[in-house]
Amino acid sequence: MTIQSRKFDTLIIGAGGGGLRAALQLARADAKVAVVSKVFPTRSHTVAAQGGVNAALANVSPDNWHFHMFDTVKGSDYLGDQDAIEYMCRAAPKVVYELEHFGVPFSRRDDGNIYQRAFGGQSQDYGGDQASRTCAAADRTGHAILHSLYQQNIRARTHFFDEYFALDLIKDEDGYILGALTLDIESGEPLLIEAKTTLIATGGAGQLFRTCTNALINTGDGMAMALRAGVPLQDMEFFQFHPTGIAGKGMLITEGVRGEGGYLVNADGERFMERYAPRAKDLASRDIVSRAISVEIREGRGCGPNKDFVYLKVDHIGADVIKKRLPGIRDLAMTFAHVDPVDSPIPVYPTAHYTMGGIPTNRSGQVVVPEMEGPEEPVPGLYAAGECACVSVHGANRLGGNSLLDILVFGRAAANHIIGHLQEHRYHRQMDKTAIEKALARLKRWEKTGSGESVPELRTELRKVMEEHCGVFREQAVLSTGLEKVKLLKERLQGARLKDQSKIFNTARIEALELENLIDIGIATVASALARTESRGAHSRVDYTERDDASWLKHSLYFHDGRLDYKPVRLKPVTVDPFPLKPRVY
Repeated sequence: MTIQSRKFDTLIIGAGGGGLRAALQLARADAKVAVVSKVFPTRSHTVAAQGGVNAALANVSPDNWHFHMFDTVKGSDYLGDQDAIEYMCRAAPKVVYELEHFGVPFSRRDDGNIYQRAFGGQSQDYGGDQASRTCAAADRTGHAILHSLYQQNIRARTHFFDEYFALDLIKDEDGYILGALTLDIESGEPLLIEAKTTLIATGGAGQLFRTCTNALINTGDGMAMALRAGVPLQDMEFFQFHPTGIAGKGMLITEGVRGEGGYLVNADGERFMERYAPRAKDLASRDIVSRAISVEIREGRGCGPNKDFVYLKVDHIGADVIKKRLPGIRDLAMTFAHVDPVDSPIPVYPTAHYTMGGIPTNRSGQVVVPEMEGPEEPVPGLYAAGECACVSVHGANRLGGNSLLDILVFGRAAANHIIGHLQEHRYHRQMDKTAIEKALARLKRWEKTGSGESVPELRTELRKVMEEHCGVFREQAVLSTGLEKVKLLKERLQGARLKDQSKIFNTARIEALELENLIDIGIATVASALARTESRGAHSRVDYTERDDASWLKHSLYFHDGRLDYKPVRLKPVTVDPFPLKPRVY
């Protein structure tokens, strides 16, 4: 089979904020850049980010990057690598000012400075009063950032392959990544993109769960590709459940609602977060608020006829504030919950939201194969940034507002390292035909469809299994059963059929390929959760309720063959003293 090919300096897989920020940096440095996206770039999931991006600008309250760093380390439940966290927090103000110059229309204060709202887990003076650190463009910050970055990339002549699906990385015998095999979704024709460097920026895997805030495209494709290429996935047991998704639907109600003064109440009208986080209350860290809501419902204090949600009250902050600062949230509530927050509370329940784990990288975005003993070894030519990567700045729990910051800081950092790499490696390496055939086999597998269960049926079952067996609260028996069920789903997929037998549409094949990726990510998530016998951040074990620093202050590493390994957390920052381990209370 003859496969068309194109050559570029850098291939970027994914056109969200991380991919576009890297592409812009590279294009401005005169690199020949290709961006592959399975949807039109401005439909990438960054567009759905609502609340804002964190940076210690001190426009609203006293602040500096040291306080931001402390809050991020504490929020991570001390599993975040402090050198990477320092790098991110120090870079944050510059990154936000760059966005402003790119044309992002931030909301403004009366004095003309960028408006900043309060978010969960933020403090002044190392755990003191509430800080206001989240730079916002109303409640559509991700939309504003993504569109601005896309426009700047068009201006810089970045080459886009819109609606192309990345099948697999191409890796030669020496371990170099040579690009990727992709599929034109419209025509069904494969396209080989050869590149001196490849950056994975494909986002998270929220579609693992039945109720989630993520778009249908968030199927962990980049993470699964790296896993098949021999790279382990790090800290996959830590999956964040956002406390305020619309009950029964999952659509995100940004933390910014609580930052503007909204608060949670149970069926008794009680502001129950005062019992779980006496100081931070409704602006405690997301894992704490999610568990508090779950406990309230389990103990019979839920709202509604089935007592299966709580209310988020915002009517007291006034119609003008809601319409000015939360217009998108008002639209969502009216469309999906059929309530107007101007005069009625919003029914909410925790919903799967963010993948804290992912492809292990260093601060320069290089993908590394970590070792418990000895130095980390970079995978030549391979980079990752954003939610699919694990630097690790989020550790066991991400703070709201740090996700947009993560993609921007490390997308930019990866691009800067790639620029140096390209100066030293001016020529393409010899393409490995065996690796191409191996990647092509994934596509050929679905040219002929089986006669078993349909792919959509299996995907629905996977999401149900993950929600029931690897949710907000976890325990040994439930996780063990869940792991066996996901492994069985992988076996059942081998004989599955596409949903339309009369004609095999390319979109149906994409759904099958996505499900293969999701199942691999699901196994990594449940296996890692089963092995970690402690409670830390978003990983809450009812059978191991305490954080165990003596045994578990380490990152998990899941390999494609099912093997688990570990590496130490980097507790030493770059220029400041480390933050010592403490009990995490709000």
